[in-house]
Amino acid sequence: MSSMRREIKNDVLNERLIHSKLKNGLNVYVLPKKDYQKQFAIYATNYGSNDNQFVIPGQNEPTKMPEGIAHFLEHKLFEQEEGNVFDAFSKLGASPNAFTSFNTTAYHFTSTGNFYECLDVLLNFVGAPYFTDQTVEKEKGIITQEIVMYQDDPNWRVFFNLLKGLYHNHPVKKDIAGTVESIQRITKDMLYTCYETFYHPSNMVLFVAGDVDADRVIEQVERYFDGKGISKQGQIKKMYPHEPPEVAAPVLKDKLPVPRPLFMLGFKDIEVGQRGQALLDKMILNDIMLDMLVGQSSDLYSKMYEEGLIDLTFSAGYTGEEDYGHIMMGGESPNPEKVVDLVYQEIERLKQDPWDAEYFSRIKKKKIGEYIKMFNSLENIGVQFVSWVFKDIGLFDYIERLMQINYEQLKSHFNRFFENSQSSVSIILPN
Repeated sequence: MSSMRREIKNDVLNERLIHSKLKNGLNVYVLPKKDYQKQFAIYATNYGSNDNQFVIPGQNEPTKMPEGIAHFLEHKLFEQEEGNVFDAFSKLGASPNAFTSFNTTAYHFTSTGNFYECLDVLLNFVGAPYFTDQTVEKEKGIITQEIVMYQDDPNWRVFFNLLKGLYHNHPVKKDIAGTVESIQRITKDMLYTCYETFYHPSNMVLFVAGDVDADRVIEQVERYFDGKGISKQGQIKKMYPHEPPEVAAPVLKDKLPVPRPLFMLGFKDIEVGQRGQALLDKMILNDIMLDMLVGQSSDLYSKMYEEGLIDLTFSAGYTGEEDYGHIMMGGESPNPEKVVDLVYQEIERLKQDPWDAEYFSRIKKKKIGEYIKMFNSLENIGVQFVSWVFKDIGLFDYIERLMQINYEQLKSHFNRFFENSQSSVSIILPN
């Protein structure tokens, strides 16, 4: 199976990325890192817990699946007819893992040797599902325990309560693992349907980083698919319910056995429908904006920290996808309502009296430094890569767009993004 190859370079990072697209639609990327002691590979599909309603290529009617099936499928792929995949990696001295997010499922390993043998294991187990009625029933018990455990986790609860406050209908408000009731409806045939739809090479990407031979990696992947007769697949139409712009609930409170209250404040992004550069620019602007507003060098952070309203658990971030987006900030606090009020007040003050341009330049330089530092960790590069690639954002695009973002863009974006009516607060109180 021959493929077209191209090399993408970035002079600022002094890095190069080799890209090959196979005839079956699989995109393979290799980031050579000479003299690194470790190797990392991540094999991901554009499929997550949000994708429960879709139209299979070649069909007209939508297929609807129970909540939690993407996560269930991730669990089941590790169990092969001849044994558990973890044992195969362990014998090669490698450390495997996987994750299911709202939008992606990924399988990865880190190795310090036997890399090409490990790559074979990765390709083979992701490419060969083995489900039986008996093993599916057994897995339901395991995942039920996992769901119950997370429901008692204060950090998990405060997070999902906020999502329920921000969203009326979008599946992002649903737990990635599903519910105890929803996973009982999952069958072997459903798993095979989701696998055959979303685990097609056209819907997947393989990323490899480390001291590896890019040509050898690509040729190994091509050999794996040779003779399998897999041709490109048409587009999968994912279906999501209509989501109104307003939040579902401005405040949600819950009680758990915690020593101090936990809180999360969220702002719903209503400018959705963007991909590629437009989405990346918004991600960068929000990243800088949050650092300037509530980062550890900000006036507001210093004030709240000195008053004992927040501690080092406080953090903030933006999640941006094509069909939804939100800013979240939070942590532990003896008085969450006061923290939220101070954030609202600071936002309104800054709309009248914006930051100076020098502060913007300083935070922008910090972001450039953080991005360059990321390239010291193969795992961080790989996970970041797969979070971007399905949004049509390249690995080097961030630094290129970050260099071009200016102060006027930030001011305009800040005034447009933050509206109190688009916000929701989740609080966990001690019981």
